[in-house]
Amino acid sequence: AASVQAVQSVGAMRAADVVMLAVADDQIAPAAAALAAAREAWLRGAVVFHCSGAKASDALQVLRDAGAFVASVHPIRSFADPGRVSADFAGTFCGIEGDPQALAVLTPAFERIGARLVSIEAAAKTVYHAASVFASNYLVTVMDAALRAYQAAGIPEPVARELAAPLASETLANVLRLGAAPALTGPIARGDLGTVSRQQEAVTAWDEPTGRLYAALAESTMDVAARKRRPA
Repeated sequence: AASVQAVQSVGAMRAADVVMLAVADDQIAPAAAALAAAREAWLRGAVVFHCSGAKASDALQVLRDAGAFVASVHPIRSFADPGRVSADFAGTFCGIEGDPQALAVLTPAFERIGARLVSIEAAAKTVYHAASVFASNYLVTVMDAALRAYQAAGIPEPVARELAAPLASETLANVLRLGAAPALTGPIARGDLGTVSRQQEAVTAWDEPTGRLYAALAESTMDVAARKRRPA
């Protein structure tokens, strides 16, 4: 029967058919090199993968050179609460790429625990991960700007969150249902550039870094609005 063992170091690792390197992005290459140096005897034919969204399977090239089959499998979830994600993993999308021999082993294994696998291009792995950063991390940054701006208008933070909730949730629902351009509303979508200019001046006067964020978002939103106006 198959067994699983978690270890804290390469020195404690025993021979295995499949190895997951669950380390920080900047430790993937050093961990792979250490594994190749210490355990080369049983690596030939083994499957080794990491779970980074930012790096592709070529970060494990030293292990491929040692005869292992390598891959990356990236769960596309926010891990602010790891325990909750683990308990609710079924249905999680995972970006997967790597050697065919590795994918032949990992694909059914991840499907057994409910993963929904999406093949990605290894060469575009960094842009792929940036997509997740936009959809998750930078969404938090934009919401932080909104909450701070509400507070600058004298609204207590708990109330600000209540005010923002329907706007944010309905907008996100529209984006996911209709697509980004059709979901766009507001002054830029209406062509009300005077309002945009006044808002940018006011925000910059209140908080210059947030003003720069507003300006950058306004420029990109102009492009989204242009796509919305473009005939199908």
